[in-house]
Amino acid sequence: MSEESPFEVHEPELPFPKKVVFVRGVPIEEYIIPADKPQEVLEALYPFTPAPSLEEEMYDLHEEKKFSVRDYKVVRERGTNMLVSPYYYSSGGSVIDWVPVGRRRARQRGRTQQ
Repeated sequence: MSEESPFEVHEPELPFPKKVVFVRGVPIEEYIIPADKPQEVLEALYPFTPAPSLEEEMYDLHEEKKFSVRDYKVVRERGTNMLVSPYYYSSGGSVIDWVPVGRRRARQRGRTQQ
């Protein structure tokens, strides 16, 4: 009998095929989002309002690089669907680590003025 952690979340899987990507020997399932669904999936999984457009640029705080929102990925780990940056496999940046490029510049200006 397996014990489940009370903190584990088991969300329903998305209705898309998945591929397995091995990162440091650990298998991670990545959804293959159909070409006509990226904005719809982004809006469904983005935890803030409003969701960005696919044309927007974000900054990944972990990778310390910009990326186009269009290049996001959705992975499934431990029963959870996660919206992640294209740099997820190298540095682990999930959606909570995305900063709009313009906002990042404003924060940097604010720090230099203090």
